[in-house]
Amino acid sequence: MGVSSWTTGAFLLLKALGIGEGDEVIVPSLTFIASVNVIVHAGATPVFVDIDPQTYNIDPVDVERKITSKTRAILPVDQIGLPCEIDVLRKLAEENGLLVIQDAACSFGSRFREAPVGSHAPVAVFSLHARKVITTGEGGMIVTNDEDLANRLRRLRHQGMSLTDYQRHNGPPTTFETYPEIGYNFRITDIQAAIGLAQLQRLESLLARRAVLAGKYSDFLAGHPFIVPPHVPEHVGPNWQSYQVRLRQNCPISRSEIMDRLHAKGIPTRRGVMASHLESPYAQPRAQLPMTEMVAATTFQLPIYPGLDDEAQDYIIEALKGIFDD
Repeated sequence: MGVSSWTTGAFLLLKALGIGEGDEVIVPSLTFIASVNVIVHAGATPVFVDIDPQTYNIDPVDVERKITSKTRAILPVDQIGLPCEIDVLRKLAEENGLLVIQDAACSFGSRFREAPVGSHAPVAVFSLHARKVITTGEGGMIVTNDEDLANRLRRLRHQGMSLTDYQRHNGPPTTFETYPEIGYNFRITDIQAAIGLAQLQRLESLLARRAVLAGKYSDFLAGHPFIVPPHVPEHVGPNWQSYQVRLRQNCPISRSEIMDRLHAKGIPTRRGVMASHLESPYAQPRAQLPMTEMVAATTFQLPIYPGLDDEAQDYIIEALKGIFDD
């Protein structure tokens, strides 16, 4: 089901599932802040957990430690396109009577244990933002195997209307809609949907090119004395939305200096995924998340997109070599 953004989709899910005031939702801090904000917008309280420093994904052991009598749901994130350990988290949720809402914003096209992301959890939300593998400029998508929930979500995204646009326009003029509950205007537009459908035809080629680019970076960085390439477990197939690297403790140059030097050579980079608990709205009381803070302070992302040609990537790799040769 298409929605106007990941954020509105996740908010709709929280509302439809009855999560609100007095409830706690477990979420990693190492995520774009929207994953946390929607919990607050729904009236619930985010409870931050730490990450696995190898995969940058939520740590199930810390999740188990943070479960309380107020916990209603776990909101794990497939960080930068690498699927989280959703089977472990689902088992943990079932043992404790909790809901799982998979934040698959970055993982469209990724695979977990050979199955597409979105087929493992009861509900998942994808982003179709401009930086995603498949984009509609802005937008999102909810997937679920619960038909009743899907029908309610369709109503809620369209002002609570009892009929879909197809039912209204294809029925007789005396078929009137009703509004049994208060909803929102969270629909994706027809134009955005058309763009997304056209991009789906290119999905396999987009994923293949990203994998080639990621492989070339990883070959270069294998055994690098100062930079750690991404770690991909054998049972996971990432879409390589982003290529995030981490500096080793012995790196003689700061992350900011590396990024500035690459920028001076015309190479764009971005800091690694943020630590949401360090931002002002969530800084007090300070959560103790040592792995999250270490990763947030030492990671950055190299350019990766299907249009990046071999010559341009070679230039990036040579520039990285030059930084440590100086």
